[in-house]
Amino acid sequence: MKNITIIFGAIFFITVAAFVACNSSSASSSKTEGIKVKPNPVGNADLIRRGEYLVSIMGCNDCHTPMIMTPKGPGIDSSRMLSGHPASIPLAPIDPNSAKSWALFSLTGTAMAGPWGVSYAANLTSDATGIGSWTEKQFFNAIRKGKYKGLDNSRTLLPPMPWQGYAKASDDDLRAVFAYLKSTPPVVNRVPAPIPPDQIAKLYK
Repeated sequence: MKNITIIFGAIFFITVAAFVACNSSSASSSKTEGIKVKPNPVGNADLIRRGEYLVSIMGCNDCHTPMIMTPKGPGIDSSRMLSGHPASIPLAPIDPNSAKSWALFSLTGTAMAGPWGVSYAANLTSDATGIGSWTEKQFFNAIRKGKYKGLDNSRTLLPPMPWQGYAKASDDDLRAVFAYLKSTPPVVNRVPAPIPPDQIAKLYK
């Protein structure tokens, strides 16, 4: 009789344990049901590499990196990559009449005169004089809405910045570009403010 009691007790224990295990499994399944597992995000290094590639094919260096003369002709100044128009290089005199009907580039390729006045390529490096203090939201605002420094109440970006075309880039691409720019070596360069059309005559002396 004692043996029978022990056997029935063991069977009861096993049955209860199995029941609890099944319920736990069901509860676990119900908690994860319908949840979409997101793929692992692209690693930061991959994002930066993607951004570097995009910056190279979007022609950002064409205006934002100063040009210098080399034995083989004009070339980019690698010590000032993406740092905008050098504040230390003044513009040559500009004929205001020519600026009314022509678009004139400086020798560095970072300043341009036209009917809108004189505009300077911005510093895009990670320095505080560049985009070092920018948020991703500001960058999106600058590219998507053409706003200076990405601020809602600021002026519209001046030519030749082709923001209207870049505005069509995907969120992922813009995020990659921003990640790359924030990773660039900081170059201290406070780019001059643009010059209105009616002030160009002061430069032509």
